[in-house]
Amino acid sequence: MMSEYGEMPHFPDRPEDAHKGTVGRLVVVGGRFDEMGMIGAPSLAASAAFRCGAGLVQIVTTPAAQGWVAMMAPCATTRRMASGDADRLAEVVADFGADAVAIGCGMSPDIEGKHILAMLDAFGGPVVVDADGLNALAEVGKWRAPEKGRVILTPHVGEMRRLLRGLDIDVDLADRAGTALALARETGTVVANKGHHTVVTDGVQAYMNETGNAGMATGGMGDVLTGVILALLGQRMDVFDATVLGVHLHGLAGDMVAEDMGEVSVTALDVIEALPDAIMEREDANGDYLA
Repeated sequence: MMSEYGEMPHFPDRPEDAHKGTVGRLVVVGGRFDEMGMIGAPSLAASAAFRCGAGLVQIVTTPAAQGWVAMMAPCATTRRMASGDADRLAEVVADFGADAVAIGCGMSPDIEGKHILAMLDAFGGPVVVDADGLNALAEVGKWRAPEKGRVILTPHVGEMRRLLRGLDIDVDLADRAGTALALARETGTVVANKGHHTVVTDGVQAYMNETGNAGMATGGMGDVLTGVILALLGQRMDVFDATVLGVHLHGLAGDMVAEDMGEVSVTALDVIEALPDAIMEREDANGDYLA
């Protein structure tokens, strides 16, 4: 049995003496520019994180992608990790002094599941694993997060299928809550099973999201969600609360865009631009309006 999640958490308070080093030093690992160009994914995640209050974001990417990523996310810094250096992933993350990490957005195939697991062991903070990071973990077989509830997995249905197959879990994918529960309990993670009415669970409590719309079924939306959750983690929110609030705000921003221009024309960039309004509306509903 899972307990139903309670009241929506508040957006993190921002101290008057805050500076960019105290409101989230974040690392986004992703991006490639080889036979496939995936420079937008980490750039979207970083830009979404800044819109949600991040202080510093460093994008760790391939040498071929670095210049393009830097142009697409000018507020972020970049660091190159050359082919063959994936064994140094944990070291690269540690060098920045990260508070939280996201890995997988358009990620190079040089980074394998074993490299991600090594980073999880070495880095003690919260980690969001998305997209190609999930596919890499699906190739590992049986695995478990080093600490319960510190790692967030954000699979869509295809990624969920691959993860469950790799872990040898046989469940009905149509049962969204059941699949999320099975994955969370097997791996000791927080799972956001993305889609219509995204389900978030840590294996004990569960939340079903009511925001979002069909117009958000387009490229880059998952990267934006990753950036939103990452920013909240960097501002010291509880991991489960950050995932719930991130999913809610992401969908709310998408609803605002759809109301303004219709569902057909919604893009990930539009959702990033709408995030400030979504944050203010959410806090107004909580009785703590951010102006």
